[in-house]
Amino acid sequence: MTTAALDGLADDFIKEAGARSSAKTQGFPGAICISPNDVVVHGVPGSYRLEEGDVVTLDVALFYGGFHVDTAWTYPVGTVDKGARELLSTTERALQAAISMCEPGKRLGDVGWAAQKTVEAAGFAVVSRFGGHGIGRKLWEPPTVLNVGPPGRREMLRPGMTIAIEPITAAGGSQTELLDDGWTVVTADGSLAAHFEHTVAITPHGYEILTHDPHRSAAAA
Repeated sequence: MTTAALDGLADDFIKEAGARSSAKTQGFPGAICISPNDVVVHGVPGSYRLEEGDVVTLDVALFYGGFHVDTAWTYPVGTVDKGARELLSTTERALQAAISMCEPGKRLGDVGWAAQKTVEAAGFAVVSRFGGHGIGRKLWEPPTVLNVGPPGRREMLRPGMTIAIEPITAAGGSQTELLDDGWTVVTADGSLAAHFEHTVAITPHGYEILTHDPHRSAAAA
């Protein structure tokens, strides 16, 4: 299947749900971002045909009822090699570790450090140029949610905040390049990338994952 065909399926589903593609509201040339293999973020749907052994990130942001929500997941296409499985599993665990830090009184540095140490302990790189963000009436709101520490620094988490947490990693180096389309970002060394994201609301006693799907897990695939 081509990434353009996947985007068409997503576009139809979003419209049937009565929602709008947040990506399209920002001028992106697709309903969702589809990023195979070495594409880090903002992959433009097109003629690329997925093959056995690929990994592909689906980054979906919706606008519904006056609010935006944002989530991303990297999936294996068929059977992938051990390195790819480990990259996906590690990045998913980094997201879980970061979310576990979400409670009133913690700081965004604690969230980023939890992701960073999980990724680096496994021998992978955090693509620190990109990170999460506040989200609500607008797709991108303050604060910036970095995927690195140090702990105990940056903005304090408070009840009522809603943030998109999104560890973005690479199997090789952390350097990236922007392609001529002005959107697609790839790893500079051509290594695989992975991207996992949830929208999380801070509650008086902890957090709520607003984009949670108990059936979705790349690590288990």
